[in-house]
Amino acid sequence: GFRSYNLFRCEFNSSDLNDIEFIYSGYYNMEEIWRFSSSLGKFVGYTEYGLKQAENWNKDPSELAARKAEKERYCKHNIDIW
Repeated sequence: GFRSYNLFRCEFNSSDLNDIEFIYSGYYNMEEIWRFSSSLGKFVGYTEYGLKQAENWNKDPSELAARKAEKERYCKHNIDIW
């Protein structure tokens, strides 16, 4: 069978929001096909399909704004827990 999944993660050196990177990745059969990085502020594709998806999402201001907001909503909120 084939396996597809998305992964959310936060990488940080301190609890300061500027030191946190939010990463949202899409995988297919254990290969990363695309990624959103809050440091870049956009999606990046790693496969032919991922490149097309990234291009479409990067043209959508509401999609980019939603992903950029995840850094504070998801990462900042969970710092004390982690």
